[in-house]
Amino acid sequence: MGPTRLTRKVCVNSNEIAPDRPRQHAQWGDAKEGPQHAPESGVSLTGAPSGANSSRRQFGTNRDMGSTDSSPRANRRLDTWKEIGAFFGRDERTVKRWETTRGLPVHRVPGAGRANVYAYTDELAEWLSGAKISAENDAEANSDAMNRVAADLEGETSAETSVQTRVDANESAGFVDRRLGERRSADRTLAGRRNWTAGRYVAFVAAVLVAALVTVTVVRRVRSDRAVRPNAMSATSATGSTGGTGAAVVRDHTPDPEAEQLYLKGIYYWQKRTPESLNQAVDYFTQAVVRDPQYAEAYVGLADCYNLLREYSRMPPNEAYPRAEAAAKRAIALDDSLSGAHSALGFVDFYWLWDVAGAQREFVRALTLDPNSVNAHHWYSTYLLHLGRYVESLEEIERAQKLDPNSTSILADKGLVLFHSGQTQQAAVLLKQLVAAEPDFLSPHNYLATVHLGQGEYPQYLAERRKAAALLHDQARLDIVTAGEKGLARGGAQGMWRAMLKEQQRLRADGKESAYNLARTCALLGRKQAALDYLRTAYQQHETELVSMRVDEALLSLHDEPRFREILTQVGLPPLR
Repeated sequence: MGPTRLTRKVCVNSNEIAPDRPRQHAQWGDAKEGPQHAPESGVSLTGAPSGANSSRRQFGTNRDMGSTDSSPRANRRLDTWKEIGAFFGRDERTVKRWETTRGLPVHRVPGAGRANVYAYTDELAEWLSGAKISAENDAEANSDAMNRVAADLEGETSAETSVQTRVDANESAGFVDRRLGERRSADRTLAGRRNWTAGRYVAFVAAVLVAALVTVTVVRRVRSDRAVRPNAMSATSATGSTGGTGAAVVRDHTPDPEAEQLYLKGIYYWQKRTPESLNQAVDYFTQAVVRDPQYAEAYVGLADCYNLLREYSRMPPNEAYPRAEAAAKRAIALDDSLSGAHSALGFVDFYWLWDVAGAQREFVRALTLDPNSVNAHHWYSTYLLHLGRYVESLEEIERAQKLDPNSTSILADKGLVLFHSGQTQQAAVLLKQLVAAEPDFLSPHNYLATVHLGQGEYPQYLAERRKAAALLHDQARLDIVTAGEKGLARGGAQGMWRAMLKEQQRLRADGKESAYNLARTCALLGRKQAALDYLRTAYQQHETELVSMRVDEALLSLHDEPRFREILTQVGLPPLR
């Protein structure tokens, strides 16, 4: 995957984009501003340390994928502690400690005292890569145990009759999950999914397994989770319940030290939001629960990973969501005071089960347990967005941004919320800044495609869709974009939609396209009855992207149709005004 990734700084009211330290993201139990919003062009990604981890989420749900610099880094000499620290994105004190405790290769000028130091970047990179072999050995030794945990989660979910009924229906229907601009291949098998991670342990990504680097980026989150429990207990004891679901069950469990280190590594990789890193995070969280089956936070980690794998990889929703649900419920059974467990379950309730009231209850409970939870504020914002509650959604995303100003996933989702709130120019500026700073980050490309579609800017729309499809390695999506480009050149917008529809129908026959996507294209062509027929099919096959139908730009022409409003109600979304 190339050298260690550096994020860039997106500066407010400035075109300056400067290299910054490695990205930090949302807290595990995460946590945005009021109706008045300054007309700023974007939000800065500062280099200040952040104790929160970001999240992502459905229409605007979580994504912190960083870009990969594929070019080799030339060997350079670094002549001060400050330069050495900057190489790692750390302060001088940290790298000085690493020299003493971890053998960081630092040289000194003879006769010039201990303060006059220098180092070579290739030696520093080689030092980092020293963790690679042990990481691979750990993963190999624990593969059987990880498979058993995955099977346990599947077994628990199978015992849930209501969930299994949906899973069976979706498997037989062969549907594909996608948010706006993204679709999941429905014919993926579990064996195929296990092959996704074949190239995961490459040198510079695995190198960051060095415990000091991981611990520095995530230890604040662990402290936050633990600190909130006394407050959660006092709140529940005073009211007798939290969120109407009864008093929190709090356990004072001290995790196994080795399991805790695996958990911290899992959080580090979860934050990166790539298919490879999310699968690595699953491995680490699974190893953690194998070593300590009572470790509730590690089950939260598994739940959050599966919620995002459905979005950031091609894992089908009928694999990802049941596992996420089972892991979240296991975490709650072990420790009901964990805000992150309720956020993860709220995510599943909304995007998978279409249980709007249940999701609301879980998100509110998560925020009651931890009012500073970045994840809870972030995911609650995207939930509100789908309901058309734009003012509240913007308030929540801005709260999350204040708690974790370095999160690119929160900034991307803020761009989407701004667009749906009518602030199109601000949204476009912010998303373009993110694309410039993080060209391989998936979300801004998808959201810019939405903005360009709304503005009728079809060449730009197709360009962003092509980039998103390439990042997902999704050949079906690329084929649709290619057809659209040819159609646009021949016959303008109508030619584009006709060519895309033809390709989508071909893919649909092979089980590689959703009825929901065809409904969108038909609506854009003005074929309302065909669009409504496809939406009915999408509902019958429980295609999860239907939760976006109320705010989907492509479906605006259907809002006055009785059949559209009927399906909207059946999905559980609020009626249109």
